[in-house]
Amino acid sequence: MADGAAPAASAAGPAGLLDPRAIRLAVAAASKEDAIQRCGQALVDIGAVDPSYVDSMLERERSVSTYVGEGVAIPHGTLSGKDSVHRDALSFLRFPDGVDWGGSEVRVAIGIAAKGDGHLEILAELAEILLDPDRAAALRAAPDAGAVLRLLAPADDDVENA
Repeated sequence: MADGAAPAASAAGPAGLLDPRAIRLAVAAASKEDAIQRCGQALVDIGAVDPSYVDSMLERERSVSTYVGEGVAIPHGTLSGKDSVHRDALSFLRFPDGVDWGGSEVRVAIGIAAKGDGHLEILAELAEILLDPDRAAALRAAPDAGAVLRLLAPADDDVENA
């Protein structure tokens, strides 16, 4: 809501950029384009982007796939779409029935909106989480928004890394 700027991704990890209203755990999509539109609409719904940003996300996907493996895609906009971003934010959509993403099945799509070069840090932090097959599997099975937020929090806050 209008409580000031969103925290930096590095402070709270990707979870710090994820408004619980943009977490949707039971979404159906007919295609990857439909899934991307739904990811973008979640960002629009929380006021992070203008509707035109969704077109930028679709344009990015036409130039390079945003599928990253482990059943996850990370759709985000093009450089020209940054003018449509009001604040850095994420959306998290789970597709229980899966979505065909150019021959790979996606169950989770994490939409990114970032001003400036903020998306690079966000992508790096998400990649670190998603490269862990156990954490990626846990995200695909997260029972609620709170679990998603915990799984996207920085791992170095965990005791297991001591």
